[in-house]
Amino acid sequence: MRTLGVAVAVLLLAVPAAATTSGLRGVVRRGPITPVCSAGRPCSAPAKEIALTFARHGHTWKTKTDDEGRYRIALRPGVYSVTIATQRPGLPPFKATVPRGRVGVRNFTIDTGIR
Repeated sequence: MRTLGVAVAVLLLAVPAAATTSGLRGVVRRGPITPVCSAGRPCSAPAKEIALTFARHGHTWKTKTDDEGRYRIALRPGVYSVTIATQRPGLPPFKATVPRGRVGVRNFTIDTGIR
């Protein structure tokens, strides 16, 4: 009977670990960064140290981009609303789908409003 209790405890501990095998990674860029884009000069740049908030069923998870605009977050599979800290007010949140059993790729572009 004691062996059964230990086996159940091990299985319960393994469930949260399995849930973290899915998530998202990607790059956040901002642009345009100049009023006029020209050949040979980038029109966008990495969004450095920017907070991303993923929301689903009343819960939120947060992560931050690195100096190259990259992020990675472990999430359960499903569809999330994503807000980015520097996103212009009034714009709807982005949507992102987390696949089951793997880390998906979802890149974002923040419109700076420069024209």
